Amino acid sequence: MNSKRIILITGGQRSGKSSYAMKLALSLSDNPVYLATSAIWDEEHRQRIERHKKDRGPEWTNIEELKDLQKVDVSNRVVVIDCVTLWSTNFFNETNGDVQLSLMAIIERFEAFIKQDATFIFVTNELGLGGISTNDLQRRFTDLLGWVNQHIASRSEEVVLMVSGIALKVK
Repeated sequence: MNSKRIILITGGQRSGKSSYAMKLALSLSDNPVYLATSAIWDEEHRQRIERHKKDRGPEWTNIEELKDLQKVDVSNRVVVIDCVTLWSTNFFNETNGDVQLSLMAIIERFEAFIKQDATFIFVTNELGLGGISTNDLQRRFTDLLGWVNQHIASRSEEVVLMVSGIALKVK
């Protein structure tokens, strides 16, 4: 592989985003990379992560990186980044909810990461489809993720919206 390709898979919770991304990656490579961005919040979450690792199977290279994706070498690989929402959460928490500071750090790392020749499949949540939260912190995070998603979508060759397990091509 000697070219870069960026694909964004977005949708609501449990819409089938990760399953679609993983099937796509396996259709493009016999040994894709799964780049997990989630911190472990509690014991239930840790068990969920372990289950997901086992479900992926031996063909996957599993890498965990909470923030500095640009440090992960995925040259000439197909990589699923799961997910942008949790990746953004890590910055948002570290900056105590500073949207601008988080957005700048995320975009800077995203741009450095995608300089590699690879097929990038980013998974994210479309939080802005619901009502406006009465919680200030939630509103700010929804704004942050919306801007991050817009940036990634603008750099993507393909954008897919997942609705109830059905992939709708947006771009």
